Amino acid sequence: MADELEPRDQAEMAAAEEMVSEGGPVEEAMAALVEPVGDIVPTTELQPEPEEEIEPEPDVATYSDIDLKAILEAVIYVTEEPLEAKQMAAALREPIARIESLLAELVADYARPERGLQIKEIAGGFKMATKAELHDQVRLFVKNLKAPLKLSLAALETLAVIAYKQPITAPEIMEIRGVQGGGVLKTLLDRKLVQVAGRKNVIGKPILYKTNKEFLVQFGLSSLKELPSLKEFEELRRLAFSEEEAEATSEALEQKAAPEQPAAEEPTSVTETV
Repeated sequence: MADELEPRDQAEMAAAEEMVSEGGPVEEAMAALVEPVGDIVPTTELQPEPEEEIEPEPDVATYSDIDLKAILEAVIYVTEEPLEAKQMAAALREPIARIESLLAELVADYARPERGLQIKEIAGGFKMATKAELHDQVRLFVKNLKAPLKLSLAALETLAVIAYKQPITAPEIMEIRGVQGGGVLKTLLDRKLVQVAGRKNVIGKPILYKTNKEFLVQFGLSSLKELPSLKEFEELRRLAFSEEEAEATSEALEQKAAPEQPAAEEPTSVTETV
């Protein structure tokens, strides 16, 4: 192999062998065999790898313990079905461990003897209810509550006329409605939705009627100024007629598409029920 080396290579090899035989460091011997190549100049600049874009985390709503506890109390109150802790944690974007801890505090708060309500864990969720030991008292109170207000169509029409035209007399109400309304007026007086407002200074001095405080309470009004305007009534009436027309059209199409049914036999006699 030595014959195949060029003269320069043969000289370097001989020098290296001489250094090794003289006990020189092996590193120097090896360095003598390697031809110095000078500084390496990179042909292309190394580009840093692009960093992955990190999407910003969505804003997380943070609440103090007091605020979050109040929120949990409110959502349990407004929901009809038992509300699970994980549902509240997901909706409020809070750790479930924190939600469960505050729920335990709420349950303990409502368990105190001076509270009439309690927060119970039912079917894996939380629901607000009255305490079982107060059942009899609550039942007795509910039984004594007034029945919900129910009025006939005639009574509602008469009440609306009085509300918008007050003070008004019975003949004026009858003229607007086109029917007698003495019995209806008595019903409204008995229900304490209207009251006598004096007499009108005309021949016969008919009694005047007007609404009262109970009328405002029953219809949730702070004053008569909150009554819908006649323009709003016209809009509601127009929408109602549009819905009725749409329903009538839909029914007509359904009847047209349905197969014809054989006509039922007419009864031999009809008794009218009054």
